[in-house]
Amino acid sequence: MSQTVPQPPASPDSSSLPALRVAVLGAGTVGTEVLRLIAQQGDELAHRIGARLEVTGVAVRDRTKDRGEHVPAALLTDDPSALVREADLVIEVMGGIEPARALLLEAMEHGASVVTANKALLAQDGASLYEAADVHGVDLSFEAAVAGAIPLVRPVRESLAGDRIQRVMGIVNGTTNYILDAMTRTGADFGDALASAQELGYAEADPTADVEGHDAAAKASILASLAFHSRVRLADVHCEGITSVSAQDIAAAGRMGRTIKLLSIVERVEEENGERISARVYPALIPDSHPLASVSEAYNAVFIEAEAAGSLMFYGQGAGGAPTASAILGDVVSAARSRVHGGVGPRESRYAELESIPLEELRSAFYISLTVQDRPGVLAEIAGTLSGYGISISTIHQELLHSREEGSQALAHIGISTHRALESAMTASLDMFSATATVLSIDSVLRIEGD
Repeated sequence: MSQTVPQPPASPDSSSLPALRVAVLGAGTVGTEVLRLIAQQGDELAHRIGARLEVTGVAVRDRTKDRGEHVPAALLTDDPSALVREADLVIEVMGGIEPARALLLEAMEHGASVVTANKALLAQDGASLYEAADVHGVDLSFEAAVAGAIPLVRPVRESLAGDRIQRVMGIVNGTTNYILDAMTRTGADFGDALASAQELGYAEADPTADVEGHDAAAKASILASLAFHSRVRLADVHCEGITSVSAQDIAAAGRMGRTIKLLSIVERVEEENGERISARVYPALIPDSHPLASVSEAYNAVFIEAEAAGSLMFYGQGAGGAPTASAILGDVVSAARSRVHGGVGPRESRYAELESIPLEELRSAFYISLTVQDRPGVLAEIAGTLSGYGISISTIHQELLHSREEGSQALAHIGISTHRALESAMTASLDMFSATATVLSIDSVLRIEGD
């Protein structure tokens, strides 16, 4: 007896629907995926929108390069300015500050809505883009700029608009998460883990933006601006990368039941005279029981604490062509619907105008690693220095380092966890350690989060 194999329903014909002219700036990994999805899902997208997406051109630097079947050579142009002036909707995936900024401003001036994945531009000069969108009555959408495929911007901007967000803490850079995860799993040092990430395509040939924390800082700037209804500039974000995290730090974290992650943290800081905003990026130790501790490989996850909603976690692929293209097309559908049915999407909300608080005025718990002389009284001296600046010790781990040469000075390694203290107090303590002969080196300083 033959069995009939069910066939998927045919896509409805959208040829009778009006068209929206779409310009694409950039045809790299993400841009190519966007074009592929538009081509493959065109009819379905058209019926969701109420209009067809008609790609009128793709701006590239090199028109001679073969970009595959989903980027026809006939669509390629090296005149992006002419392209955006004739568009209803512009998708920007070229990256960088210029000429992206000038092109998006020109597009909005000519009435086009904009969808961008450009976190660096939004963090550095989002103000000019927001203002242009308001002046010209168009949409500015950027879901893909923060966490790839993870729906995060829209939940913060819209779903939680009726709530009061207190804190956002997350892993928003897949490259650094892969590196730290590899160091934790294998015991590798930073250099070997980075090489592995580059070999697998998780890290660029020049990984500076990722490993120094710049990419995560740009995303923190965007998240803080959205969550706290204030403009938070990239310069307001304290930024530290992971290049100084060692295999010894990873091992020490393991002994403490903790994991090291590069965290982007934005939060309200309640003070006697009101509130300020903290936005910061740094590697930190979090308990193995924390939801973010189990985020592995190149995945992203963001933990949001809101007054009414409580704790929320968003998890998924934070980078890659297809995941990022998914977020971009979500914005495209939303912006296109606005054009078809009238109106615009959410505008910039900055009524609160909260100021940023300098890092030195925050209170943090710390883990510090020191190489010291192995002699009586050293621990008391170190504890006295910390106590003098109002820092109390939570735990101490001491390990003797065998001398390489007979008769040379005996050394020890000390790992100290502290209770919460002012950042300025820890800075002063470290300056004192650097000035004493007892402490031979300050090997690492990491913060402790998530308790």
